[in-house]
Amino acid sequence: MEDKFDNFFSETDFDFQEPHAGHKNRFERKLNQSKKTTKISWKWLSVAASVFLVVGFWLGNTHQKKQLKLADTTPKIEKVQDFFVATINKKLRKVEGNRSLETEMIIERALNELEDLEESYIVSLTELNVEGEQSKTLLMMIKNYQQRLVILENLLKQIEQIKNPSFLDKDAFI
Repeated sequence: MEDKFDNFFSETDFDFQEPHAGHKNRFERKLNQSKKTTKISWKWLSVAASVFLVVGFWLGNTHQKKQLKLADTTPKIEKVQDFFVATINKKLRKVEGNRSLETEMIIERALNELEDLEESYIVSLTELNVEGEQSKTLLMMIKNYQQRLVILENLLKQIEQIKNPSFLDKDAFI
């Protein structure tokens, strides 16, 4: 260890020269000088932030008004959408009530599929807003809701089979 220190000090060329005359005085004078600080005007900054927020809220509000929901097209479609959403939520509550260690993996897999369908639904809403071709897009969205229900029904059947291994699916023999 001592050899490493000796080698370091012998190989390193340190600066042992004295600073120029008056260096200490110049250094102390700079330290004692009052700094001219540029103070930020918080009033202008707060006004700018307020204007930015107001413009942001206005843009968000106008963009939100432009978007069209499935239920906004007709009252009948609103009833259909409400039915699908209520049924899906009811089945999701039933699934969550049956969550256990044995069913965790299949529940997570089904929920991932539902998330994929939700993303597809959002794309369909965007198409409805942009293209204006409502009948085709509405059919795609209704199929999306139906696919979600099928996934949840199959998941509930699988959960029932895991809970009761003797449970036989009646539809399997028809």
